[in-house]
Amino acid sequence: MSRKRKTHTAAFKAQVALAAVKGDRTVNEVASAFEVHPTLIHAWKKQLHQGAESVFAPGSRPADNQAEGLVAELYEQIGRLKMDLEWLKKKLPGLG
Repeated sequence: MSRKRKTHTAAFKAQVALAAVKGDRTVNEVASAFEVHPTLIHAWKKQLHQGAESVFAPGSRPADNQAEGLVAELYEQIGRLKMDLEWLKKKLPGLG
């Protein structure tokens, strides 16, 4: 019987990679603690080292850009719903 492949979140990968980078435990110890293969930890450490520079780059705030886009979309949706509600109130006097 085959097992399903696990998918790990970015937060979990970062946590494991940081634990491995910390250096107080070996990669094998970290792997057994988090129940992942040591090869994955090596790959995640490499990604962490390659992407760490972008965290401190001036003007880069990817999480804020996504949040701003989501907020703008939600405000737009609220506006449309308010317009629909006002239209319905005018057409059906019993509602409002």
